[in-house]
Amino acid sequence: MVRITCTGMRGSSLLAGLCFLLSLAGVVAQKTKGTCTHCPQNAFCVNNTHCTCNHGYNSESGEKYFNYPFEICEDIDECKPPISIYCGVNAQCQNIKGSFYCHCISGYKLLSGKARFNDSNENTCQKITPSKTTNSTKEMQQVIKNIESLLTNKTVLEEKRNITTILQKVESDVLKTALETPDQKIQKVQSSTVAVETRVVTDNCSKEAIFSLNTKVNSMKINCNDVIQGNTQGPSAVAFISYSSLGHIIDATFFEEMNEEDQVYLNSQVVSATIGPEKNTSLSQPVTLNFQHIKVKSRVKKICVYWKGTKEGGHWSKDGCALIDTNKTHTICSSTHLSSFAVLMALHGQEEDPALTVITYVGLSLSLLCLLLAALTFLLCKAIQNISTSLHLQLSLCLFLAHLLFLTAFDRTENKVLCAIIAGALHYLYLASFTWMLLEGLHLFLTARNLAVVNYSSVNKFMKWLMFPVGYGVPAVIVAISAASRPHLYGTADRCWLHLDQKFIWAFLGPVCAVICVNSVFFLMVFWILKRKLSSLNSEVSTIRNIKMLTLKATAQLFILGCTWCLGMLQVGPAAQVMAYLFTIINSLQGVFIFLVYCLLSQQVQKWFGEIIKSKSESEAYTLSSRFGPDSKPSEVK
Repeated sequence: MVRITCTGMRGSSLLAGLCFLLSLAGVVAQKTKGTCTHCPQNAFCVNNTHCTCNHGYNSESGEKYFNYPFEICEDIDECKPPISIYCGVNAQCQNIKGSFYCHCISGYKLLSGKARFNDSNENTCQKITPSKTTNSTKEMQQVIKNIESLLTNKTVLEEKRNITTILQKVESDVLKTALETPDQKIQKVQSSTVAVETRVVTDNCSKEAIFSLNTKVNSMKINCNDVIQGNTQGPSAVAFISYSSLGHIIDATFFEEMNEEDQVYLNSQVVSATIGPEKNTSLSQPVTLNFQHIKVKSRVKKICVYWKGTKEGGHWSKDGCALIDTNKTHTICSSTHLSSFAVLMALHGQEEDPALTVITYVGLSLSLLCLLLAALTFLLCKAIQNISTSLHLQLSLCLFLAHLLFLTAFDRTENKVLCAIIAGALHYLYLASFTWMLLEGLHLFLTARNLAVVNYSSVNKFMKWLMFPVGYGVPAVIVAISAASRPHLYGTADRCWLHLDQKFIWAFLGPVCAVICVNSVFFLMVFWILKRKLSSLNSEVSTIRNIKMLTLKATAQLFILGCTWCLGMLQVGPAAQVMAYLFTIINSLQGVFIFLVYCLLSQQVQKWFGEIIKSKSESEAYTLSSRFGPDSKPSEVK
């Protein structure tokens, strides 16, 4: 469940409202515990009134007893300050969820042969016999050399079907070497092309014991119980292997689901994970794999895959693999089985064009300035203040806030909760912009429909009563429903926007398409009404002229602000690059268009600007005259 933090948002009713809606979705998803309906995970109920965290956990707020529904019980890391459990010499503390344990450092073992103990009083860590350590390390180094010779044998690698056999042999040799020297619990050996870490288990595991194995830039976490598989008669082992050059041999061309229009490439080292002596691949808990990217890429699709052996040789497959988290430099995957793994990256069509980024930032910055000037004009110019101007003002404000948030926070993905709030706010603001466009279309239609009526007060009263509840209320309802049903789909790994998974993007595109369709109908009906009225009334009638001008402006506005989103959906195929440029240029200049059409091209606004300039000139002339006196001549002024 995503935890929503609303601290510091009281000054913005819009974001605070969105935060509340997203938080509400989290509350609904919580499970009850005991008789308290609000206790979070890792907590229990006290006296049917308050919650307290389980042993080994602390509340995020620091309170021992709490009833705040969004509190979180966090694991106490006993191995770090201020607790810093001391395990004695040649030993170190290992934190686990809700508890901890001590274990001997590499090269040492307990006299009992066990893997862990509770505190320094039970510390019997003794140095492992140097001869055994040296011999086992040499054996593992020899295994690494054999692996390198296999990977550099071009004759062997020419037959791609040999890849699966090679991977299986490497895993078998590494496990065999580790199990032959069970006294050396941990072995880490690496060369320029291969890195190996093994872990040997000689006793039972606790329920939450997790092994973490690291090889250069990659790592793996696996449950201890999955390593021993119930085997208590002898040692068990887990091996994690990284290949720095194998990706050039089994590259992305082996991916079974690659589309022709996508550019897919392998962007991590190939790693292998295996357990023994029994190679049972069924796991009670998924194994977690952390990959470092070879190339830093942000806005691309990451795909977790494993090597699936076949009679023909093998290929990369997504079965049983899932993407947990990703950023520009790392990707975390999970798998329900053990095999060899990697991360693929798919570029849909073309890579991100730096020119599009420049156009976006320059265009949006210019639009922000124009939207601000337009809003000030709508507020200060009394000659144009009416219902239409009020609608323009609200549209300008919504677009200004949406563009400002997009420009400053669209890629702030470091904090997932904050990113989800930003995505929700953008969803709301852009929907509100389209809703105000719909209200403009409705107002035009109602005005044209009442052309024969001298008194337009009924239309004005209706719009004044309707516009604010609809303009800001309808988008809020849509965002509330979306956030309550799928709060985890707000914010992606690269952008603070709506996820494409489960077609969630239609929570935005659906209302947008509906507004465009309804407004198109309104404008067609207005044109039809005007045609009829022009045949019976004088074409110079000011009311008809005004409505004609407003209709043309609103139609152009619908195209500029609405239909351009259709260009975003058409960015596929050979015309994708052209559509991307058109979409970026037109969308980033929306504010410029509004200021140009509704302000600079308005005769009333031009007259208002002229009066301001004239009054300013007269004021300066009066000041100059007062300073030098009425009898002063120009030649006397120096």
